[in-house]
Amino acid sequence: MIALRAAGRPAGTSVRYLLRAQRPNGGWAWYPRGAPDSNDTAAAIEALRAAGVGERSRAIRRGLAFIRRLQVPSGGFSLVKGRAADAQSTAWAIQAFVAAKKPPGKKAFAFLASLRRPDGSYRYSRRYAVTPVWVTSQVLPALSRKPFPLG
Repeated sequence: MIALRAAGRPAGTSVRYLLRAQRPNGGWAWYPRGAPDSNDTAAAIEALRAAGVGERSRAIRRGLAFIRRLQVPSGGFSLVKGRAADAQSTAWAIQAFVAAKKPPGKKAFAFLASLRRPDGSYRYSRRYAVTPVWVTSQVLPALSRKPFPLG
């Protein structure tokens, strides 16, 4: 849906499908009947917003509440309950809040700042510094306060 929007095309029946795929806890998973996570929930929120679903819709509100429950005391967001916060999940979460015109909170940005390395890249987490190009490419749109599709 994000790609269709970026190409100036309508989302078609995708909106209806995505709304039906929302899990009872408010999140979305990457496959039908799967366990929801912060990244897929954030992507779903951004896709719905890109397709014109209002930021005050019940689906968006429930999705944001799901993501907020995955925020840890450091300000970062974890992929799923019980995992440590990571840069990519935090970036996705920030973008979902921005897409829904809700403040993600200063602590989320502070968490990302804490992962910045001297060379300008971003660590995946406090513990791991893996895939710095991929991680950094996901962090920068969030720091720019831009949801997908970028444009």
